[in-house]
Amino acid sequence: MSGMPLSARTCIERLAVTTHPVVMITLVAGVGSIPQDIGARMLVDAGGRLEGSVGGGKLEQHAIAEAQRWLAAWADGPADTTTAPCALHEWNLQRDIGMTCGGVVTLLFEAYHVAPWRVVLFGAGHVAQALVRVLTILDCVVVCVDSRQEWLDRLPTVPSLTPVLREVPATWVDQISDRDMVLCMTMGHATDVPILRSLYAAGRVPAFIGVIGSEAKRKAMTKQLRGDGVDDDWLQRVQCPVGLPIGGNQPGEIAVSVAAALIAQRHGQELPRA
Repeated sequence: MSGMPLSARTCIERLAVTTHPVVMITLVAGVGSIPQDIGARMLVDAGGRLEGSVGGGKLEQHAIAEAQRWLAAWADGPADTTTAPCALHEWNLQRDIGMTCGGVVTLLFEAYHVAPWRVVLFGAGHVAQALVRVLTILDCVVVCVDSRQEWLDRLPTVPSLTPVLREVPATWVDQISDRDMVLCMTMGHATDVPILRSLYAAGRVPAFIGVIGSEAKRKAMTKQLRGDGVDDDWLQRVQCPVGLPIGGNQPGEIAVSVAAALIAQRHGQELPRA
């Protein structure tokens, strides 16, 4: 980052550890008298300036207000948004902002984490441990719910992962939205079924529902849930076995298979199930 303005360096460093919605503002061009060097950056979230500067004063206030307006508009954005939005704004400092200097600036606005991709993982066992380590290198956030503290303690400590200890994991379904991707990888059929039953009873229709297991498990699970009143349209959404049919039964191989299925779902790809 040699030769880069200090504000740009600090913003890049801050963005690397930030997971909530933010806007990076970069001064990409300027004509006449302008208050900051080309390449200067500022990082803004819903609360205001986090890092850096694009010139201070009225220009900065104007840029922060625009970034916050943008974040507010994206707060309930579409679930299938996969790329951060960006836009260029050219402002005459005197006419558009009310400054005395007569320069013109062009600012690039880039939003990050504005369309959250969240994976809710029930279970922290061997396959879940491997899957979490795959997911945490992707642009998503992960919640891992389990009743066993000792297994949650084995999870990596990264900003994008939230471990949740619940004696009854199914009680966490009220935190799930229809934009989430949900995976059941608990200790077995007896603990997976209550989670699915609770999801249905709560009226949740997640973007993805996957359950680790075999075809035999799927048949038994479907029969039980249908007997509990879960309708067939909802049951058709449940992928069990979950993952792509790429072979291999080692935890790491299953984790890659499941992660691939999630990515395919996120990008609207129709791929065969495991």
